[in-house]
Amino acid sequence: MKKLLLIATFSFLMAGIAGAQELGVRFGDISSGNNFAIDGMFSTAKFSRIHADLSFGNGVGIDALWDFIYKPLGNESFNWYLGAGPYMRIADPFWLGVAGEIGLEYTFKGAPIALGADWRPHISIIDETAFHAEGFGINIRYIFGK
Repeated sequence: MKKLLLIATFSFLMAGIAGAQELGVRFGDISSGNNFAIDGMFSTAKFSRIHADLSFGNGVGIDALWDFIYKPLGNESFNWYLGAGPYMRIADPFWLGVAGEIGLEYTFKGAPIALGADWRPHISIIDETAFHAEGFGINIRYIFGK
């Protein structure tokens, strides 16, 4: 059952990553226990988006956060965002929980690159119930269509 869930999740994420507006990497503490992830952004409206991560290492990790606030700070190049969503780690032990996210992002003028830093505290629900305050990370993404 775990292998079937892993294959289905991986297929769904790869199909989703193919349609991302921004795609890159995230370094740092990830809710799923890994330190490196493929990082993608999918716009849902003018000031909201889905921020998804697929990480490998200590199992396979999946974060799918909805950034429901995404606004410029002074100019269009510097933005802040706030969001929340589920995360899962497929390994032994299996983890399932909810993560929050707050971050800053800079988009370079003249180059299709976004650089960001965020903090993702998370609450584990399954296999243990616990609050984790770590979760600082750096994002580097390529912006498609810019």
